Amino acid sequence: MASLDDHASQRLHILIHWLNLIQLVQVFCLLVSWLVLEQRADNRISREVRDKRDVVRNEIMSEILYGSRTREVIRMGPRAFINLCKILVTRGGLKPSRHASVEEQVAKFLYILGHNVRNRSICFFFRRSGESNCRHFHNVLKAIIMLEGDYFHQPDGSQVPTQISSKRKFYPFFKNCVGAIDGTHVRAKVSARDAPRYRGRKDYPTQNILAACTFDLKFTYVLPGWEGTASDSKILKNALRRPCPLIIPEGKYYLVDAGFMTTSSLITPYRGTRYHLKEYSRNPPRNPQELFNLRHASLRNAIERAFGVLKKKFPIIGSANQPFYSVEAQKKIIVACCVLHNYLIDQDPDRRIMEQVDAEVANLRDDPSDVVRTVGREDPQELIRGEQIKTDIAAAMWRDYNNSA
Repeated sequence: MASLDDHASQRLHILIHWLNLIQLVQVFCLLVSWLVLEQRADNRISREVRDKRDVVRNEIMSEILYGSRTREVIRMGPRAFINLCKILVTRGGLKPSRHASVEEQVAKFLYILGHNVRNRSICFFFRRSGESNCRHFHNVLKAIIMLEGDYFHQPDGSQVPTQISSKRKFYPFFKNCVGAIDGTHVRAKVSARDAPRYRGRKDYPTQNILAACTFDLKFTYVLPGWEGTASDSKILKNALRRPCPLIIPEGKYYLVDAGFMTTSSLITPYRGTRYHLKEYSRNPPRNPQELFNLRHASLRNAIERAFGVLKKKFPIIGSANQPFYSVEAQKKIIVACCVLHNYLIDQDPDRRIMEQVDAEVANLRDDPSDVVRTVGREDPQELIRGEQIKTDIAAAMWRDYNNSA
């Protein structure tokens, strides 16, 4: 009797076990069904979101490629933009990513340069993740740096610049002049420990960028990265000794301001002689030194105009606000902006910006006596040769000026 009861009890336990197992399976099936339905709903929403993002991006790119306000957005017209994208692909090695075309990557890059905005702003407008935008930015930056050799051409001195040969007031007096050199300051993002070395003439840390340009406002040499406390003269000496140096052809010279040393290849204005680009319309020059300084300034302001156009077109290096990038990244950005500047001078010059800069430069008053020049170990023979070149030019111009009066 007892064995029968035990057997019945075992069967009951087995039955209960199977009933519990069936209930668990039912619950599991219900859970899986719910998850599948939720996933389908999420996928449907995700597709809708992606579709909307694609629509927004397509509208933005369509406006850039065919709209009337393209220059306001990316600092160049549609034709110049399309041509730039082709150049970056063929010569810069830029490639489309899995989800972003070359045109989208370049447009985002140019928008950042032209408006000095954070990555988060690009995320909002182009509906991409911050990681994707950052990667695209550096892809385009690398591609533009690859074009440096194509757009920076140092003069060999074999030809007289047209801006000199075509004007009697400059030719033949400045026939051996190949361009102008100067430095400009761009705000830098550095650590508190490094800030004193970068805080020069400004109240905030800056890079001092040395550049040379021709008289059509194209940069031929750019050296970024020096601390704001470094003098133009010190940076220039370094530029002449670097593995990829600034080259001054034999027998030729650049025009520089009074902050540089005078040599046979660097011609400064006469110190102690004020000059202003407008003042001689009412008061003609009274001596050879004043006439020389006036015409020296008229030519040398090419570098001031080039810097002015560069900073107005690309506020990422023209803004007084603290940049979002490190000094090393900013050095590359500065070079990239100069490459784009040279490209646009030929392909799509912005006359409005040029007129604004010309008006600003024309109103500047230079006083070489106010410039503090850092004197290092200079070659006295070079100083004598430089002063003699300056004296000969001033005397020849003065004779011609009086004879034609």
